Amino acid sequence: MPAVASRGKGRRTKSEINMVPFIDVMLVLLIIFMVTAPLIAPSQIELPTVGQASRQPDRFVQVLIDAEGRLRVKEGSASGQGTEVAARDLVARVRELQGPAPEGQAVDPVIITADRNVKYDEVIKAMDALQRAGIPRVGLSVQQAR
Repeated sequence: MPAVASRGKGRRTKSEINMVPFIDVMLVLLIIFMVTAPLIAPSQIELPTVGQASRQPDRFVQVLIDAEGRLRVKEGSASGQGTEVAARDLVARVRELQGPAPEGQAVDPVIITADRNVKYDEVIKAMDALQRAGIPRVGLSVQQAR
C-alpha cells in the first residue's frame, strides 16, 4: 500500500469573527423594539402660555422689527414709528431712551414687537444683544388670538 503523502498544511484555524451570533442578537432586539414601540404612549409637550399682565407698565422702551428685519426703537408711550437704528446701535439707543433708573425702582422694561412675517432669527438676535448688554427686563409683545 502506498503511503499517503501529507500536504504539510494540516488544519488551520479561522481568524475571522463569527457574525452569526451578533446577527441573531440584533434581530431579537429589533423584534423587541418593534413589538414595544406601539405600546408606548406618545408624550405630551406643554407649550408655554401667554400670561396677561395686570396692567401695562407706565414707561417702557419698544423695539419694533418689521418684515424686512429693520429695527426701530421708540419710547412706549410715544406715538409714531420710532427711529430706525442699525443692529450694532440698538443697545446704545435703548439705554438712551431708558435713562437712569429712579432710586428704588427698576429700569424701564424693553418690549420687542415683531411683524408676523419676520424671521424668528431676527427677534432672537435683538433679544440676545439686549440681554448680553445687561438689560434685565426684556419681553416679547404678543397679539391675542381673535
